[in-house]
Parts: sequence; structure tokens; C-alpha cells
Amino acid sequence: MSILKDLNFVKGESNLAASIFEGLTSEGKTFLDVKYSSPSEYINYFWDKYQKVEKKTANQNGKVFELIVSTLLYRENLKPLYIQAEVAFVPNVDFDALLYSKEVGPIALSMKTSLRERYKQADLEAIALKYVHRKAKSYLLTMDENEARITKEKIVSGSIIGLDKIILCSGEDMDSLIADLKNYQYTLAGSIEIIKSTQVVK
Repeated sequence: MSILKDLNFVKGESNLAASIFEGLTSEGKTFLDVKYSSPSEYINYFWDKYQKVEKKTANQNGKVFELIVSTLLYRENLKPLYIQAEVAFVPNVDFDALLYSKEVGPIALSMKTSLRERYKQADLEAIALKYVHRKAKSYLLTMDENEARITKEKIVSGSIIGLDKIILCSGEDMDSLIADLKNYQYTLAGSIEIIKSTQVVK
């Protein structure tokens, strides 16, 4: 039985990305057994091993990266964690990962192995989220060092307005993000009553 399936990281019987990710650890071991001294070390451990896998596709790259980050959040006790989640009143957006904090509400993590123009989509999603949840936080996580630097400059210049930070997962950015995320208290998001009124005429 797959530990990723047991813990609800993946659904369904056949998941190639999950099989690849689980194959990155030693025989008989799982991601729970991997020792690391910093969050970025955990990311690099799995990402470096994944680079040796043959016949990778862009879609697999993204899915494996999401599993690496999501399992790190689990190891760091940042949960409950919502994966491929929708937020009420934020239409047509599937967030890669979401935490729900008591202090600021949703904290969205968008994960892209490489950025190019994809940061624009993440920024629009962040704007849409903050339109509904004013205090929400949105982070774009990547393994692309050059694109991360360029996109960070766009935040400084003001051409990116929704994203709070661009996180290069292979270094100190990731360590700082995990430390920051630990400052919040997390809970399951409550259900929303769509309409509230003391007067209902039937």
C-alpha cells in the first residue's frame, strides 16, 4: 500500500508521479525516514535524485516537485494541508497547495519547476484570492534560480502585485519560508453559509 495514498497525498490506484517519488528513497524506506538538517536540504535530496530519472516529462516534473514540497510541509507539521484545492468565491482556480491559518486565512503555495511566463498565472490567482480574503498570503515556489531572481525583481518594481514572495526552493528562501509558516496556527477551513439573514420570505 502506498504511504502517499494512505496519507491522502494522491488519489487513485495508478499515479506515475507518486511511484517515481516513492522510488527516490532507499528500498523499504519512505519520505518519513529521510533525515535532513534544513528544509532546502530535504528538497535538494529528492530533486537531485529525481534528475537522474530517465524519460521525464514536464507534467511529471511538476507533479513530483509538488509531492516533494507537500511531503516537506507534512514533515514540518504544517497541516492540515489542502492539495489541488478550490476556495469558495474564487472561481476557476485550483491551488497547488493551501494552508488555512487562524491569523490570515488562506496561505497559497503555487509550485512551478520553471517559471517563464507562468508567474503571471500565479499572480492572477493570488490577486483573485486576496480579493476575497484580504489578509491571505500567496507564494510562488520554484527550482529555477535564474527565473526566480528575475521574477523577484518584478515584485520590487511593482509589476507583480498579488504574490507576496518568490521562493527558490533549493536554498535559504525555502528555509525562511518554512520558519515563517510556523508562526501561524493552522486549522481546517470552516464551511460557509452562502446567505445569512434574519428575515427570509418564503
